[in-house]
Amino acid sequence: MSDLRKIIIDDEEYEVDPALTLIQACEDVGIEIPRFCYHERLSIAGNCRMCLVEVVGGPPKPTASCAMQVKDLRPGPNGEPPVVRTNSPMVKKAREGVMEFLLINHPLDCPICDQGGECDLQDQAMAYGVDFSRFREPKRAVEDLDLGPLVETHMTRCISCTRCVRFTTEVAGVSVMGQTGRGEDAEITTYLGDLIDSEMQGNIVDLCPVGALTNKPYAFTARPWELKKTETIDVMDALGSNIRVDTKGREVMRILPRNHDGVNEEWISDKTRYIYDGLRRQRLDKPYVRENGKLRAASWEEALTRTAAALKGAGKIAALAGDLAPVEAVYALKQLVTGQGGAVECRTDDAKLPAGNRSAYVGTARIEDLDTAERVLLIGTNPRHEAPVLNARIRKAWLEGAEVALVGQPVDLTYDYAHLGTGRESLAEAVKMGGDDEIRAKRSVVVVGQGAIQGADGAAVLAAAQKIAEETESGLLVLHTAAGRVGAMDVGFTTEGGCAAAMDGADVVYNLGADEVEIAEGPFVIYQGSHGDRGAHRADVILPAAAYTEEQGLFVNTEGRPQLALRTGFPPGQAKENWAILRALSAQMDARLPYDSLAQLRRALITEFPDLERIDEVPENRWDRLPDGKLGSGDFEPAIRDFWLTNPIARASALMAEMSASARARAGKIAAE
Repeated sequence: MSDLRKIIIDDEEYEVDPALTLIQACEDVGIEIPRFCYHERLSIAGNCRMCLVEVVGGPPKPTASCAMQVKDLRPGPNGEPPVVRTNSPMVKKAREGVMEFLLINHPLDCPICDQGGECDLQDQAMAYGVDFSRFREPKRAVEDLDLGPLVETHMTRCISCTRCVRFTTEVAGVSVMGQTGRGEDAEITTYLGDLIDSEMQGNIVDLCPVGALTNKPYAFTARPWELKKTETIDVMDALGSNIRVDTKGREVMRILPRNHDGVNEEWISDKTRYIYDGLRRQRLDKPYVRENGKLRAASWEEALTRTAAALKGAGKIAALAGDLAPVEAVYALKQLVTGQGGAVECRTDDAKLPAGNRSAYVGTARIEDLDTAERVLLIGTNPRHEAPVLNARIRKAWLEGAEVALVGQPVDLTYDYAHLGTGRESLAEAVKMGGDDEIRAKRSVVVVGQGAIQGADGAAVLAAAQKIAEETESGLLVLHTAAGRVGAMDVGFTTEGGCAAAMDGADVVYNLGADEVEIAEGPFVIYQGSHGDRGAHRADVILPAAAYTEEQGLFVNTEGRPQLALRTGFPPGQAKENWAILRALSAQMDARLPYDSLAQLRRALITEFPDLERIDEVPENRWDRLPDGKLGSGDFEPAIRDFWLTNPIARASALMAEMSASARARAGKIAAE
């Protein structure tokens, strides 16, 4: 408490941290200061002047509260605490003047502006502005930018707060936006009209305090007061970003980030934000059965009867869990299939994740440990594609002075790193180096990607990463690419020997949304999923299921944090929730699962796996090192080839297809040059 400093704000005395700026100190004690350019996660620009306050005893003019720290304030003549006023006549006049200047050139677009109803400029003009303007000159106009299919621009509305410039440069790591010109000719633009080459550019829409940058696919479709807002979890990668899904009727209209300092701060990737058009296309909305080599629509009774007959008459059953499957569905499928003597498997990409050893398939580090890390070692991963928001956190650590090293294919990660090599030989060298006292003294994290552990020597690679983490006293983070993988591992949805062993000699394969795996000719295939993707094409029976926005589900993220995804709407047509399909099927097979509701299922799940009850907590994992193995030879291959098309929802999205084609064209152009 002795480090705190007394300060008087609006005649009330408070004790605050002297390192805080005045705007932060006021916020901490519950006093609102208007702002346009200030943002707590970006550098301070101090250029909008909306946050002006009066410092008593200071210069006879208002002070920008975002640019002055508490420790810079002078005490009174007799040592009294410094005095700050946020509502004096000087402050009121200053704010009205700033608002009047901002509105000189701002067009009267509110009725047709997508920001209407959730616009900082509207709110602050009402709260702090005046109802007239002394300017009669014509307003200026600015040409709009072409930023591609994600972000729409109306640059005449821009108030030059530079939030978008600071975000793209500091957080996304792409130096393409800036301001040109002076005075009335000043405008925000991109370098030579270039596109923003980032997987996080959609965040500038949230940051823009006016309607200059808006969500292009969402444009002119809804007003904020028409939407039902549901707080849920993203499944496009294994980070488990906290999101808000806005729906109108049964249709998802847009997806926005929610703040969670431990996971995604307040950013989301563009795939998370713009995936929702894939929820409307290529949907499975009725059951199908294959007859004479062709699929035909069927009733639920016929589809379940045929499925039950196939499962009861099978010699060996294999069940596969896909990347987007919630824990409840995986648990129900495991009970159903193992009750029939079948094999289950969730590691469909052949990753050598050890069953039962959480310190090896999850690790010991939290995502937020990256913020304070002084050393980060990346093994066989490209976090920019596998988890763009996590990559931004590594960049934040790098900006603070952290050293980053990579063993794997050289890629553009938006920050500098020491490239130690491309494959196993380089990893073996890193293991030999061990950890000296200087390395141990630094906070460090080892991040292992799925691309490193998918080969035949995957277990040895994971053991080597564990050895490095142990010898350097680092945290270990296993970076998954599938949202449902950790939860499936937690409930033991594995077979010794992996996917090949589970599928070997199977007469029937129950495919729970696993669209990234090839199933050879021979077995009878039951596909339960939401989209007509690769899995449905191979199926003999299709059971249409809900997507991640259409049912409640538990997902465990890459650091082992259980989180709850909530339902935002209902599945299309005759599609049902995943757990309900499995419960109905079990009754048809005379092997009824012992629950009739999702609550009962969860109770059974938590009784068997108590850690899953601790929503939004990261359990401590007991360190259990894998035995050293023999590393093979060759380079680590990337786990993700195309960031935009990683799952069936993405592959159904026209916008994701457009972004994928654009990325390939840009990569080809760079290679040609």
